[in-house]
Amino acid sequence: MSENTPGLPLAVHEYFVLDDRIRGVPPGTSGLDSGLVAAQGWHPADGRMSLPLLTLDEVGFTSNRDLFLRYAREHGAKVAPHAKTPMAPDLARSLVEAGAWGTTIADIRQATVMLKAGLTRLIIANEVGGAGGASRLAKLIGAWPDAELYVFADSVAIVRALADAWRGNAELAPLRVLVELGAARAGARTTAEAEAIADAIAASGGRLRIAGIATYEGAAAQPDPVRTDEAVSALLASVGDMFLRLRARVGGDAPLIVTAGGSVFFDKVVALLSPLVARDLNATLVLRSGAIFFHDHGVYDRSLGAVDARDGFTVGGAAASARRSFRPALRVWAEVLSRPEPGLAICGMGMRDVSFDQGFPKPLTVYRSGEKLPAVPVKPQVIKLNDQHAFLSLQPGDDIAVGDVVEFGISHPCTCLDRYRVIFGVDESGRVAHAFPTYFG
Repeated sequence: MSENTPGLPLAVHEYFVLDDRIRGVPPGTSGLDSGLVAAQGWHPADGRMSLPLLTLDEVGFTSNRDLFLRYAREHGAKVAPHAKTPMAPDLARSLVEAGAWGTTIADIRQATVMLKAGLTRLIIANEVGGAGGASRLAKLIGAWPDAELYVFADSVAIVRALADAWRGNAELAPLRVLVELGAARAGARTTAEAEAIADAIAASGGRLRIAGIATYEGAAAQPDPVRTDEAVSALLASVGDMFLRLRARVGGDAPLIVTAGGSVFFDKVVALLSPLVARDLNATLVLRSGAIFFHDHGVYDRSLGAVDARDGFTVGGAAASARRSFRPALRVWAEVLSRPEPGLAICGMGMRDVSFDQGFPKPLTVYRSGEKLPAVPVKPQVIKLNDQHAFLSLQPGDDIAVGDVVEFGISHPCTCLDRYRVIFGVDESGRVAHAFPTYFG
């Protein structure tokens, strides 16, 4: 779709069978059509659902979706949300239906998942490997000849492997290749290396096509904010320079994309690259942000605070607080299993159930017998995780009992979502409205 469609509700197309082997599904459930889940009246805190489980605040997700798509549109950018975050085709489809330009994935298998879901404009934001990866990619494209697929290349060796695979499959259309520049992760490090990659694409005899320039600026981040700003700015400046070099190579009529932008420095991408791309009649700036549609109570909350500190977020022509505008949409729910000491509660949720690489989960609300308890002045804190246990440090007088259900906010959606086969979408009342299957492999 070329225009945003704000307010578009989430919908399910991926129907499957729910049973009590899946986290969240009440014991004794067997053969339940996922399309009937809303009729069950499930709520994570009412004691029926198997805990721990993961929920998605559907209103929060759609609010984030509409806001970010609006932001991109107003700043001359398109969005291809990174589907590796949830690997849920229904959620990826909802973003495209609401106005996203396409979908980003990280590897060939993920591309297959999205193609089977009907999402056919894809960026593989990664190298695919050598001869084996190139051969597998050729096989995928052969099965989906109408797909509009872009792939990263950061070395001459990769380009040659792709060219050999495409020469061996004469029926395939030329492959769209994005020259990747990078820092601290994949990506060519110098202009000379990038030029050599472009030379190799040009030498493919028309089997490969220069489709644009790509980077992931988040990898350039460093512990010091000032050095991070310098490193990200320098990388984006080199991307802009290489874009102009590629334009000179391919001529003014060839379409090119410039793609960057995670969920932390998207404002810098827009500020530094959007004016350059806007002056080109046949170029498109594509942001690949993924986690921002889910947001969180940890690392991305802090990152949007940094966006606010640099006055990086504007909508409707006015400055706004990104930190207050985006809504954390994911929750993990767990039951209190033990109160072994006065200042300690043990919940049935651990490293197998929730992300911890970017900070521990944050207790938000406590429910007893399905009813929300009054908020306490100082919330409990998770101080340690085992495989299946969360250790909550309590204050004197905290009213938390065995059997209470705790609603947790999370830090880092990517490494939380991949622990779940099903994401339960909840409505404004907190009741389950949809079941979204994930395909992490």
